[in-house]
Amino acid sequence: MKSNIKCLPILALLFLSAFPGLASARSFENLSGSPGLRSASAIVMDESGKVIYGKDAGTVRPIASITKLMTAIVILDSGLDLDEKIEVTRDDRDLIKLTGSRLQYGARLSRREMLKLAVMASENRAAAALGRTYPGGTSAMVQQMNIRAVEIGMTNTRFADPVGLNAENVSTAKDLATLVAKARTYPLIVEASTTTRLTVHPWKDRGPLVYGNTNRLLKNQTWDIRVSKTGYINEAGRCLVMQAIIDGVILNIVFLDSFGKLTPFGDSNRLRRWLLGSNP
Repeated sequence: MKSNIKCLPILALLFLSAFPGLASARSFENLSGSPGLRSASAIVMDESGKVIYGKDAGTVRPIASITKLMTAIVILDSGLDLDEKIEVTRDDRDLIKLTGSRLQYGARLSRREMLKLAVMASENRAAAALGRTYPGGTSAMVQQMNIRAVEIGMTNTRFADPVGLNAENVSTAKDLATLVAKARTYPLIVEASTTTRLTVHPWKDRGPLVYGNTNRLLKNQTWDIRVSKTGYINEAGRCLVMQAIIDGVILNIVFLDSFGKLTPFGDSNRLRRWLLGSNP
């Protein structure tokens, strides 16, 4: 019997080495100090829904272009033809913030490409065109976005447009962690949100347009990101949501209302160092 008891620690080590996420999850339970995040709201949640870190995670805030993740989900749930060509019209222009777009009137891309541009590059006219061409139009699209939010448990979320320019698109960090987890189950959203560069051809008689991803962490080899989305309007501040693997553990991470263009990315690195126990 004694010899069997002596073998137990060795067997435990072998088991944990085979499943590193289990060992890491336990280490996350013994975190000390604070990550020193500068975002007003933040949350880190594992796959089981356990909150590893939270900061004002239940406060309802504007979410800007994080909205586009739900836009993509509703489009994919609809079963609409992703290869159908959609033309950008004057109805897709931004009358709220008066932002511009590289997709000029008359630009034609497939619904698939519009979705990719909306998610990876936060292209506002692409998202607006997706909403306008949804069965029943933009209002029907927004209605379905709100229905879908309730279905997946986002109880403190409200959508007002499919783009995110309206400050009445609101949610909490906790709800958005749920949205990130749901978005991860859609392969096209995963592909779009982690693609660093995309070339499209909106016109037959002009050259292509090249878009880059708005999440600069995707170019950092120390990060293993599975899905992500950035957002910004004045009312929302800088926002970032993503699912990433840190120390073998899948984590849903949300930062809302950061001041400064680079703050969400700085918070991401501060959080990662804290989780790994390497804060200065």
